[in-house]
This record gives sequence, structure tokens and C-alpha cells, in this order.
Amino acid sequence: MTVRILLADDQPLVRSGLRVLIADHPDLEVVGEAATGSEAVRLVGDLGPDVVVMDIRMPGMDGIEATRRITAGPATSRVLVLTTFDEDDHVYGALRAGASGFVVKDMALDDILAAIRVVAAGDALIAPSVTRRLIAEFAGRPGAAKERPRRPIEGITEREREVLTLVGRGRSNTEIAQDLFITVATVKAHVSRLLTKLDARDRVQLVITAYEMGLVGTRAG
Repeated sequence: MTVRILLADDQPLVRSGLRVLIADHPDLEVVGEAATGSEAVRLVGDLGPDVVVMDIRMPGMDGIEATRRITAGPATSRVLVLTTFDEDDHVYGALRAGASGFVVKDMALDDILAAIRVVAAGDALIAPSVTRRLIAEFAGRPGAAKERPRRPIEGITEREREVLTLVGRGRSNTEIAQDLFITVATVKAHVSRLLTKLDARDRVQLVITAYEMGLVGTRAG
């Protein structure tokens, strides 16, 4: 099954580089390109791609608003955010808008392709080390603690709270099992129940929820 991809970035060289990279892989296909957020929203409606690789900073409608409109609409396309840690203050906002994951522009090309495949498969667990870096980067920004929304913890057990905290810190299922001295199958069961109880679409939303509940902060990792 071929993964159909829409590239949304205002830099033609970035789009061209990704297109050339993807062309070498028969299970991936670029079906369209967008230079603005509004164009990305329109093309999602026209083309119905499986994954949108979305830059955050674009003229007019930015990637955050475009992500929000795409995930709120009838399309089943999933959004993979393309970002630069040194420049973007809005990664958290993009994930909050419904993005299923994120890749960093200076990541290895094979890692970017792997992330596209993971998101297309309906998962959202990108490299745990990248998740930890994202949370630490966002939480460490001046004023981040004041801006962070707080959600009460309701309807989850103490063990589920422990699992959620570790998910928020970017731990893999195997790492969580080792930390809590339980089996990987038990971790998967807890994660599944957390997704249902917290009405979370995927693992990235669990990371966001952990942050909003105050379970994850500057010491994440």
C-alpha cells in the first residue's frame, strides 16, 4: 500500500529535496505540494493525502492554523509537523491543533521517512529522544510555566497516572515496562485505557495531556 503525501512548505528547495528523497521509495508517493497553509488545506480536500508534511512558518495562514482546519475537517489526512527547534516557538501549538507527530529539519533523511510511515500507519510515537527534547525545549522557555494550561486529573488510576507521566517524558513502552517493573503487554494495556479515558487520538495527545496536567516539566527526560 502506497502512502500518499502532501508537502507543505514555503521553501521550494525543501519541497524539492523531500520529493527527490521520497521518489526513491516505492511505498511513498508525493501527490501534491503547497507553499501556504491555505493551499495545503485546499489540496487536502482535493487530493485526500494520507500524510501532510507541514511546515509551521508559512506566509498567510501558518502551519498551526492549517493543521487545525485539516484535523477538524472531514478528511482523514494526518499531519506531520516539520520544524526547527532553534527557531520555532509553536511546536506545542501545532501538536495541540491535532498534529500526529513532528520531524526536525536537521534529522537524518531516513528518520524523516520512518516518521512519515509511522504516522501513516495511525501511530504517533516518533523517536522518544525527540519527544523528550521537544518537551524540555518547550517547558524550558521563559514564561512557559505561566502559559501552560492545567487540566485536572480525573478518572485514571495511580498506575495509569505513572504510565501517563512516563509517556509524557518520551519513554517507549519497553522503557516504561522497565521503569515500573511490569510487562510490555501491561504497558500497552494501560496506554490503551488512557487513550480511551482521556479521549486522546494518539500517543502525541497523551504527551500533551501529561504536560497540561502538570506531570511533565523542565525535568522531563
